[in-house]
Amino acid sequence: MKLHVIHTGMFKLDGGAMFGVVPKSIWNKLNPADEYNLCTWAMRCLLIEDGNKLILIDTGIGDKQSEKFFRHYHLHGNYSLLSSIKAKGFHPDDITDVFHTHLHFDHCGGGVRYKDQERRKFEMVFKNARYWTNLEHWEWAIHPNQREKASFLKENLLPMQESNQLAYVEGKEFNAFDIIYVNGHTDKQMLPLIKYKEKKIVFVADLLPSTAHIPLPYVMSYDTRPLLTLQEKDKFLRAAADGEYVLFFEHDPFYECATVEHGEKGVQLKEVFSLNEIL
Repeated sequence: MKLHVIHTGMFKLDGGAMFGVVPKSIWNKLNPADEYNLCTWAMRCLLIEDGNKLILIDTGIGDKQSEKFFRHYHLHGNYSLLSSIKAKGFHPDDITDVFHTHLHFDHCGGGVRYKDQERRKFEMVFKNARYWTNLEHWEWAIHPNQREKASFLKENLLPMQESNQLAYVEGKEFNAFDIIYVNGHTDKQMLPLIKYKEKKIVFVADLLPSTAHIPLPYVMSYDTRPLLTLQEKDKFLRAAADGEYVLFFEHDPFYECATVEHGEKGVQLKEVFSLNEIL
């Protein structure tokens, strides 16, 4: 097995929304906001090379939304999904599986693009891949609640189904890794747990957007069930400290990976590092 970090660019989100009830006077020291109260975040994906499988975990935001849409999110940086895959020596047609932790637009938008200049028809970016979610989350996404409606975009979702490339994960195992299910951020979010070189690497997605979200009260306002997130974080972080998990962060603007340890005030950050340091 080989692991490859896939950078898809940076974007901005409201700092208050990202840190919930935590005061700005505290979180602003961790990820300083601009004059509009926006903080910069990564959209970092992971490519797993395992035998004849090439599995891409999440796809970033993509580029097919309107100019008005992207003005809200301030996309920037020198990376894109396809350029990063190419830099690792692969072609989009080589991808066998696209695994979605969940279907919010910044996690699945890069898998679908416009086919024509008139922007009327869509095509799948990875034409030889199956696009994986789970049935419960799919139903949650295509029949969205009012709180999440703006995060589930039909142009990201329906082409998966129409192309016959949509597939559903069943259970807690998927090809190269196991799955941890969490429900506080959105229903049936899936966190890959990858066993690699006697280590357990967890793609923590939006359970822990960044190292700054490790303290229990640091819960996003985007979460549909914040009290459940608190419980899920507590359980997961205890297991991560006990099992010496490597946490791989999708959105942390500074750090790819970290470990945690038990401290006097609960589980705390231990060390940060790049994924290459353990490959």
